[in-house]
Amino acid sequence: MTETLLAALFVFVLASFVGFEVINKVPPTLHTPLMSGSNAISGIAVLGAIVASGAKESSLSVTLGLIAVALATVNVVGGFLVTDRMLQMFKKKAG
Repeated sequence: MTETLLAALFVFVLASFVGFEVINKVPPTLHTPLMSGSNAISGIAVLGAIVASGAKESSLSVTLGLIAVALATVNVVGGFLVTDRMLQMFKKKAG
């Protein structure tokens, strides 16, 4: 179990670093168009978290899966709200 946990922690840290570096290099003018793609990826993360927590291998995996589901869901909903608000800026005003 220790090797598995260490490997998972290594992948997590590496993915966090790479993700931060990739997002940090995106110019501000591209953030809004890329948000739709990141919302889709976050939706996949929600499904992955549900699968991970549903395995019930240990109480730790269920707890971490529940936290992952909650955080990914907040990310998806927040992303859609921000995208919707940005798109509202481009609609013509009535009257």
